[in-house]
Amino acid sequence: MQRTRFRTNVRRASFFYAALAPAFIIVAFLTIYPIINVVYDSLFRYDFIRDTREFIGLTNFVRIAGETLFRRSFANTVAFTAMASISQVALGVVLALLFYGEFRGKRMAMTIIIFPMMISTMVISAIWQMMYHFEIGVLNHLVRSAGLHPVGWLIDPSIALLSIVLVDTWQWTPFAFLIIQAGLNSIPREYFESASIDGASYTQIVRRITLPILRSQIILVLMLRTIDTFRLFDKVYAMTGGGPANATRTVSYFIYDEGFRYFNFGRASAASVYVLVFVSILAVFYIRSMFKEGEA
Repeated sequence: MQRTRFRTNVRRASFFYAALAPAFIIVAFLTIYPIINVVYDSLFRYDFIRDTREFIGLTNFVRIAGETLFRRSFANTVAFTAMASISQVALGVVLALLFYGEFRGKRMAMTIIIFPMMISTMVISAIWQMMYHFEIGVLNHLVRSAGLHPVGWLIDPSIALLSIVLVDTWQWTPFAFLIIQAGLNSIPREYFESASIDGASYTQIVRRITLPILRSQIILVLMLRTIDTFRLFDKVYAMTGGGPANATRTVSYFIYDEGFRYFNFGRASAASVYVLVFVSILAVFYIRSMFKEGEA
């Protein structure tokens, strides 16, 4: 009897691992191998004129960590990530609450809201770049109509990063909205009805019932948007090119310059490893928070 069970378990385990093997091989080839290769490249200095490379250990890490441009790029990325991800999740929660239940024109309104998410990022960047134009942009036209001085949305170092945050928030708030709304619709209506019968106000229901139940979805969306916004490159490339005065230069743009403009693959790889480590720490933090919420 025990031998039969043992054989059955072995067969099940063998089938399980055999079924997972192709997926594991693909994941290993597409993720693990590139990571190992990037870490390996970060330990060398490449000379493409002489077609040589020199092992320099951790020198690339030490040098870029001490450079003002890299630190500025990293700080810009962290600031952008914090502002964009938090604002998108907060607006997503507000929209999910507003769209809870049925009302006339809901489908049309939802279509309009999620429309920005379906447009190409480069198209969105071109549209907003025209809207931000100092002379002919519609935003400065409205500002002048109000009797105020025009704003240098993309040419003023103090607000250029905020301008890109606004574009990213406009494009990706619908993503947060859809996930949080799905979580909100999964909550049994009896919870809200019972609280309402007991005399709880709408604000109390949201604070003490809705948001605590939606905590896992909110953490999930926040994690996904944090990881995605930390990789910001396309909007910066299309709208500002890292300027003005490096005010919008991000780590991804720094890596692009080092790797594909100056061909310093060792430095670009070292910067990529810094990003990998930082994002991995954030992901672990979010995942632990989600598991704690599940256990609670």
